[in-house]
Amino acid sequence: MDSPHSADTANLALVREYLEALEALEAGEAGPPLGRFFTADAIQVEFPNRLNPGGGRSDLATMLERSLQGKQLLRSQAYRVVTAIARGDRVAVEAEWTGTLAIPAAGLPAGGTMRAHFAMFFECAEGRIRRQHNYDCFEPW
Repeated sequence: MDSPHSADTANLALVREYLEALEALEAGEAGPPLGRFFTADAIQVEFPNRLNPGGGRSDLATMLERSLQGKQLLRSQAYRVVTAIARGDRVAVEAEWTGTLAIPAAGLPAGGTMRAHFAMFFECAEGRIRRQHNYDCFEPW
């Protein structure tokens, strides 16, 4: 029988692998499919922020579509995990994000850089992500 700590370790590894896939600009279902990280009923909640003042709620299909849009927008992105904590089916991550634009956006030129501080909370089930809540705090640009 698995110990409670093995679930913590597995879920934390899942979330770290997901962030690495995002960093590699994996998107949609082509190549390594980004959907491999999520349950079929996955939901992402993005709380209001500078880029998305109204916030939003996305199902898996919408998340995959948004990942394709992000891939067109960004030349590169990096996540530096500051803190990561796992307990059972929950993972909390504090990360610093940097994105370099591929095209002009949000008043920045192509090649411009955005920086943000993310708090991300995940609920995992059956070795995949079921829920993701993002609190994204963008630095001024």
